Amino acid sequence: MLRIQTIMGICVLLALVFGASAQDARQTTDEIARLIDSAAPGSTVVVPAGLYEGNLRIEKAIVLDGKGLVTIDGLGKGTVVEIAVGDVTLRGFTIRGSGSTVDQEPAGVRAVAGPVIIEDNRFEDVYFGIDLRPAGDSIIRNNIIIGKELKLGRRGDGIRLWWSHNSIVEDNTIDAVRDMVFWYSENLSVARNKVINSRYGLHFMYSHQTVLAENELIGNSVGIYLMYSNDIHLIGNSIVNNRGASGYGIGLKDCDAIVVENNALLANRVGMYIDNSPSSVDSYGIIRGNKIAFNEIGMLSTPITHDNVITNNAFLENEEQVTVHGRGQLMLNKFSENGVGNFWSSYSGFDQDNDGIGDFPHEPRSLFRSLLARQPNLRIFLHSPAQQAIELTARAFPELSPKPIFIDHSPLTRPPKLDLLVSSQQTSRAPMIGFAAGLLLISIVGGWLIAHQPPLPILTDSERSKRAFV
Repeated sequence: MLRIQTIMGICVLLALVFGASAQDARQTTDEIARLIDSAAPGSTVVVPAGLYEGNLRIEKAIVLDGKGLVTIDGLGKGTVVEIAVGDVTLRGFTIRGSGSTVDQEPAGVRAVAGPVIIEDNRFEDVYFGIDLRPAGDSIIRNNIIIGKELKLGRRGDGIRLWWSHNSIVEDNTIDAVRDMVFWYSENLSVARNKVINSRYGLHFMYSHQTVLAENELIGNSVGIYLMYSNDIHLIGNSIVNNRGASGYGIGLKDCDAIVVENNALLANRVGMYIDNSPSSVDSYGIIRGNKIAFNEIGMLSTPITHDNVITNNAFLENEEQVTVHGRGQLMLNKFSENGVGNFWSSYSGFDQDNDGIGDFPHEPRSLFRSLLARQPNLRIFLHSPAQQAIELTARAFPELSPKPIFIDHSPLTRPPKLDLLVSSQQTSRAPMIGFAAGLLLISIVGGWLIAHQPPLPILTDSERSKRAFV
């Protein structure tokens, strides 16, 4: 009995000791505020490892470093960290538990002055992730942002810039938010970010002179959507499986001087959507060197679309390669330039001189597609005998054949070599190589066994009858 009481006493003592230690570990953000208050402007403050609860406001130009060992938990109330002055660096923290009230738009980090550097942080259970308004000349780099478990339209933005010019947003991973959105912000560099399971991967409104390079936008409702934004270069982005209600890989609305080059637009509902872009009479658009493949519609445009040069792209096995919203054509755009057009997997011409250019222009005519553009409900008959009957009728009666939507005067007969971003999420080829080698080995061994098996005996009629009854 004495031994049992002793053991119980030791357990109670250990519980009190460790309970007190755990209580001490759960400090408040007031401790961080005191460290900042005692630091000189411009100095580096390393926050001791641990969990800090509450909200933090930074009003001094410092470097605040959590070394990857500090968590700040807002406990579901308001913005977790607010930066009220410029020349602040925030790095190495896990920031979680912002509020979720729509009217206050709480965030993991909000900066209302710049420049700031926000890097190497992890955000969890936050309504908005990082919100700059305004905070120009800032850097948002190498952060992981995971939104709250809310319905898509109810979520906040992963990263939002408002009136924050000359900023860099790079190497961030965004999951389960609404958008990465950029409002009234110019001269940005947005590179190597990954956005998944969200609404708009990258969404621009009234933002100009920007480069979007090597971003991965996978499994969202829309990949990239540009609205009323000019002089934007989209280079080397991987835009895959964006299949929401609109499901655009890239969407352009009323934009001028857009360059879309060396992007992969794969398995989206619509690879690229163009609505009145360029919008100015003297502007242009360049769509060059892209791989547009396995989409329901490769390129969808409004009939007023004009002055785009569309060349050296590979249109591969899209259910519809190019179509127009409603009636109309795309004759005000160039689908070839300087003798170079595009590769079309649906091209049925020849290349007798083997120069890589088709001997006949590519000018697709489809009565069913023409009807489908005006009556989208006819899509139910796609690839059905009804479609085949309509196309056969158009061939039998050429007067029923519609005018081509566009003409590519120099179609490529070989796919161009495209320098495209390779997804970091792709699986290793080793298992597939091993599987293929196994199949090859089985076929070789099987062929050898068949070739060297002894010949079957020749049976007489009486022997066959005897075996039949065995």
